[in-house]
Amino acid sequence: MARISGVDLPRNKRVEVALTYIYGVGRSKSREILSKAEVNPNVRTDDLTEGEVKRIREMIDAHYKVEGDLRREISMNIKRLMDLGCYRGLRHRRSLPCRGQRTHTNARTRKGPRRNVMSRKKT
Repeated sequence: MARISGVDLPRNKRVEVALTYIYGVGRSKSREILSKAEVNPNVRTDDLTEGEVKRIREMIDAHYKVEGDLRREISMNIKRLMDLGCYRGLRHRRSLPCRGQRTHTNARTRKGPRRNVMSRKKT
């Protein structure tokens, strides 16, 4: 089993797809990494040699920010916006959408489940 950037790659998948299990690596970056490391994207992760795994690992470490470093950078960017008190920071602080979406009826993913207001029965 190949282990790259602290992530165990799935066993019987193509390397191009298996690399996407690493946070910060999508399909296009995966293709880019494999072409630079000179590894066939159609080979299965089980069939990778130690040399190929080493080349992929070195390529990712040298040229890309992935996993913990990327998560830390993103969280620091959000924290900076919140500390500045800018509009986007306030939206993050209140757990509301930051990119201009409507919130009157939608944005349930960001706002969480609906909180019902109990209506009193008239007597």
